[in-house]
Amino acid sequence: METYKQEFIEFMVDCEVLKFGDFVTKSGRKTPFFVNTGFYRTGAQLRRLGGYYAEAIKNKFGLDFDVLFGPAYKGIPLSVAAAIAVSEKYDTDIRYCSNRKEIKDHGDKGILLGSPINDGDKVVIIEDVTTAGTSIEETLPIIKAQGDVQPIGLVVSVDRMERGQGEKSALSEIEEKYGLQTTAIVTMAEVVEHLYNKEYNGKIIIDDHLKSQIDAYYEQYGAKN
Repeated sequence: METYKQEFIEFMVDCEVLKFGDFVTKSGRKTPFFVNTGFYRTGAQLRRLGGYYAEAIKNKFGLDFDVLFGPAYKGIPLSVAAAIAVSEKYDTDIRYCSNRKEIKDHGDKGILLGSPINDGDKVVIIEDVTTAGTSIEETLPIIKAQGDVQPIGLVVSVDRMERGQGEKSALSEIEEKYGLQTTAIVTMAEVVEHLYNKEYNGKIIIDDHLKSQIDAYYEQYGAKN
C-alpha cells in the first residue's frame, strides 16, 4: 500500500473522521464503522486533505483535465483544497468550480461558483464518500448544461465497498451507468489492512472482535464486483 494511503488512514483517525462503533447509515444499514468528513474543520486539516485528494487524482486521471467540480455543499471546500494542492504539488493550475443550491439572479449571477465551465473542458468531480448515485444524477446535468463538456471521472475519499442500488458497489454502478472513471483515496479494505491488530497511538484500533463485526457487515452488505 502506498505511503500516502497509510498516512491518510491515520489522518482520518486523528481527525475523528473515521470512527468505529455502532452506527446507522442513511440507507438504514447498521454499520460498525462510519466516515464523517464534516470533522475536517481546520485550515491545516483541509490543506492535508487536499494533498491526499491531489495524489489520488493524479494517480488515476493524470493532470490532463481543466476543472475540478465539487457539488454543493461538502464538495465546495474539497474542490478548493484539492485545486490548491494540485497547484502546489504538481505546478499545474486546475480551475475549481461548484454549484449553488439556489440560482443567484444578481451580482455574480447563475448556478456556478468559481470558474465557469467552457466548451471542450474536461471535468473531474470530487466528493466526500462513496455515493449511491443520487448526487451524480443531480451533478452531471448541471455540468453538461454548460456546453460541450466532458466529465471524465469521480474521486471520493473513501470507498465503503458496499452494494449500491444492486449487487455491485456504488462506484462500479456509477462507472457503468454514466461512463465515468472512479477512484478513492482509500478503500475500506485498505483501512482494515492498515489498522487490523496494529498499534496506533498506543492502542489497537481494529482488534479481532471489531474485525469480525466488519466481516459480518460485508457478508451482508458487501459489493459483489
